[in-house]
Amino acid sequence: MSDASMNTTPSKAKTSLADLSDRTRRRNAAEKRFQAYGIGAIAISLFFLIVLVFSIVRSGLPAFTQTVLDVEFVLTEEQFNDAEKQLFKTKAYSGYFNDALTAQFTEAGVSVPFDAKSIERIAGKVGGTIREFYRENPDQLGQPTSFQLAASSRVDAYINGRFTRDTFTESRFLMAADLDLVDAMKTSGIIKNVFNWNFITGADSGVDNPGGAGIGASVVGSFFMMLVVLFLSLPIGVAASIYLEEFAPKNRFTDLIEVNISNLAAVPSIVFGILGLAVFIQFMHLPQSAPLVGGLVLTLMTLPTIIISTRASLQSVPPSIRDAALGIGASKMQAVFHHVLPLAMPGILTGTIIGLAQALGETAPLLLIGMVGFVARGYPEGFVNGFVEPNSAMPAQIYTWAARADASFYDKAWGGIIILLIFLLTMNIIAIILRRRFERRW
Repeated sequence: MSDASMNTTPSKAKTSLADLSDRTRRRNAAEKRFQAYGIGAIAISLFFLIVLVFSIVRSGLPAFTQTVLDVEFVLTEEQFNDAEKQLFKTKAYSGYFNDALTAQFTEAGVSVPFDAKSIERIAGKVGGTIREFYRENPDQLGQPTSFQLAASSRVDAYINGRFTRDTFTESRFLMAADLDLVDAMKTSGIIKNVFNWNFITGADSGVDNPGGAGIGASVVGSFFMMLVVLFLSLPIGVAASIYLEEFAPKNRFTDLIEVNISNLAAVPSIVFGILGLAVFIQFMHLPQSAPLVGGLVLTLMTLPTIIISTRASLQSVPPSIRDAALGIGASKMQAVFHHVLPLAMPGILTGTIIGLAQALGETAPLLLIGMVGFVARGYPEGFVNGFVEPNSAMPAQIYTWAARADASFYDKAWGGIIILLIFLLTMNIIAIILRRRFERRW
């Protein structure tokens, strides 16, 4: 036997590429676990999001309904003239209302004793409301007229189930005997729930009338603030971004500016409120609680966001676009404004709308400039006055309602959050549509 045959070693067993090694199995198992962790995190996030949305909708929907007394009666011209001659005019009109209410009870077969004090606790002083109506509409005298009078906040809470007879505590605002009258009115159809348009179109009614509170004036205040933010932050932010990204020399000074812009984007919003109070109100003596001041403060807060997003959009445009424009004889400015800027516009618009949405929901800067302390009782008179007259904003109005003692304002605060979220969702949907409409893939 030769030496060569003695030194041969057995060859390794052949393996197939389809066979998985232990190391490969461990790696695949780790990938599957990571995917499971990701799916679990998304599921947990969706669960909490659903809980949040459900809580907001459940708590805010009562603000969009209102408990009213629907009573129809006819006031003759003779009764009107007789009431106007009396010393206590509102008492006379309240008597007419009670007579009409008694007639409706009789027609419905309901027999519940009540007096003027009971009606006043349930619906407030109805005499003044009726008197003002017929003074403004004398042509309705002698005609069947239906009055829908807002019930008190405690009656509204009782009708909507926020308390029961077992948990009810008597007070000068509502007595236990009044609940019998309320139940009788509900049975006969005199008390009913209707959609509360006043909540959407009305203004704040003060601390004593939660049923008449509305967010309409605050929506107008937020609209004027957003106009100021849009017309200041968009041109200033885009111009600064174009200069820093396309024209500014790269040196220590521009590096310092870029670092400070990034730092300003992380500054708490209340700091901008303090700055606005010191500069715009105390130094420049601009009107306090005005949307103009609120817009200026929110512009300072939004500018870093718009500048950062705009620069990112400009950087996303391929350098070949610039080189091609310069290669056919275009100047630097022509290359930027005719070629680069139109291609970056979807990202610029998206960043601007997201910045506006962020500014729309800010409350802290508005606290410092007094927009929470002012109660807006009506709409501004004219377009220019909308900027300089004191007003409120949606976040400030929601904060004010949440801080009041009456529990009925709690529902108003949740309803205001629903309206604010609708505005924010609308703005984000517009941003997505603009991006999809103008986006180009490279």
